[in-house]
Amino acid sequence: MLDQIMGLIQDHSKEAIVNNPAIPNEKNEAAMQTILGAITGGLQQQVQSNGISGVLGLLGGQSGGSLMSNPIVAGIAQQAIAGLVQKLGLGNNVASGIVSDILPKVLGSVISKTNDPNDSSFNLQDITGALSDGKLDMGDISSIAGKFLGGGGDKKEEGLGGMLGGLFN
Repeated sequence: MLDQIMGLIQDHSKEAIVNNPAIPNEKNEAAMQTILGAITGGLQQQVQSNGISGVLGLLGGQSGGSLMSNPIVAGIAQQAIAGLVQKLGLGNNVASGIVSDILPKVLGSVISKTNDPNDSSFNLQDITGALSDGKLDMGDISSIAGKFLGGGGDKKEEGLGGMLGGLFN
């Protein structure tokens, strides 16, 4: 699931992150990683504090209205903005612009794929199972970061991926 979400973040980040002069190229992946962590952390926090029903409603496409007005998505957005400000030193307005551009696109894609019977890349049962079991942690996220940055998640790797993966383990 994390691989698929990271892939969606990469797909939707070209303008907001990659071509953004406020983010140095060497920090593009860190920005994407921050958004991934906010999405998974926000969904997990929702499940732990309020149960699975809100996440089921969101991912089942039953939330209605604008995606960004959903309280779960608003919480994820706040986490992502705070992470971009803290980790990358971006201004609040820049971070807010990035998140408001990327987050609805990524979550909209997750919702669409989850509800498409012809697309098996996202399965609602797998997502909710991972969230409710608490199976997603920083080790999982750093493993995904390592894969996308050229390092590995399960063994000591050299390069940027291994170094960043080591920061989270």
